[in-house]
Amino acid sequence: MKPYASYKASGVPWLGDVPVHWEVKKAKHITHHTTGWTPPTGDSASYEGNNPWATIGDLGEPTITETRNSISDEAVQKAGIVCSPPGSLLFSFKLSVGQVSIAGMPLFTNEAIATFLPTDDYVVAWAFYAFPAFIPENCATNIYGAKLLNQQRINDATLVVPLIEEQQAIADYLDTETARIDALMGEKERLIVLLKEHRQSVASDAVMRGLRPDVVTRQVRGGLGSIPDHWRLVPLKRFVKSWRKHSSTENPAYWDGDVPWVSPKDVKREVLTDSIDHVTDKAVSECGLAVIPPDATLVVVRGMILAHSFPVARNSVLVTINQDMKALRPISDVLPEYLPWLLRGVKPIVLSLTEQSAHGTLALRTDKFFGEPLPIPPQDEQVQIMAFLTTELPPHRRPAPPHQ
Repeated sequence: MKPYASYKASGVPWLGDVPVHWEVKKAKHITHHTTGWTPPTGDSASYEGNNPWATIGDLGEPTITETRNSISDEAVQKAGIVCSPPGSLLFSFKLSVGQVSIAGMPLFTNEAIATFLPTDDYVVAWAFYAFPAFIPENCATNIYGAKLLNQQRINDATLVVPLIEEQQAIADYLDTETARIDALMGEKERLIVLLKEHRQSVASDAVMRGLRPDVVTRQVRGGLGSIPDHWRLVPLKRFVKSWRKHSSTENPAYWDGDVPWVSPKDVKREVLTDSIDHVTDKAVSECGLAVIPPDATLVVVRGMILAHSFPVARNSVLVTINQDMKALRPISDVLPEYLPWLLRGVKPIVLSLTEQSAHGTLALRTDKFFGEPLPIPPQDEQVQIMAFLTTELPPHRRPAPPHQ
């Protein structure tokens, strides 16, 4: 990507200099756009037609060849909306501002989508990349900081317009680079899945089979299979103390204090030194919050994350916990540092103990969880297993949450 021989000031503060032969124009001077319409939600007959009807949820893919909804001929005639022809650019200017797709077929849209019709002044494939970069710069913002666009602001947006052949070259280059990046991201996502499966396999083998391949084993019930013959099988409730007392009050006097209040969003590190939210000493005393001492094991017992994961962490400082958490601390047999490794290793068994609540949220059946027999090696082997897993599976390096 060599620089051009000369540049000029664009006259637009956020844009700076542009190639001298490129033109700076208002969007209305090179293109024309239309918008669609949404039938009233109670007018079910309007949604029973065969005319493809795109909403913001349909945008995102480079080309739209199908829509989730359709509308009737009568709805089209009633509203007088214009069909978006194939090859036109669909641009979201409400909510997800700047989301785009190219129409791969004739379709209609709702009122949150602007359809930019093809003209001789620009290449639609170039506009696919350029319009989301330029047009939102002319947004207003509401009191919450959200971007706001309307048809006038779209028309008055500043565009930097290269020559047609350069527009096509830019679009071709970005298509190639985007495809390459998408492929790399897909490969990385596949690798992450494989690494997670590897971590789970290593942890499960260590806490359920031990480190000695020649050890004598015995078959046990449930999902454990076989365990070393000299290990004990003990229900969780027999060797841990648990805490779950919490407060969900909105009293402002209870919040923004100095006491960490751990919730599932904090359990992204294996050792917690702080939390995102904090409560006051007043909340602890007046609400009777359980103060969890260091070296407890904190587990998520409610939330949709339980559909695929069982977050487990240790706290290195005093904390309190919210209603979606439970804190555990061994009272016999198991070293405090070993308990998190044990629970991570039996994650597939734990996830089988979840159920969906009436509100659609997943929750761990704590009665079954605490009654679940777990394999307990002698403490010297616990130390060896921890040393092995710490070497083989180093903790994820994530920044600690800021204490606001």
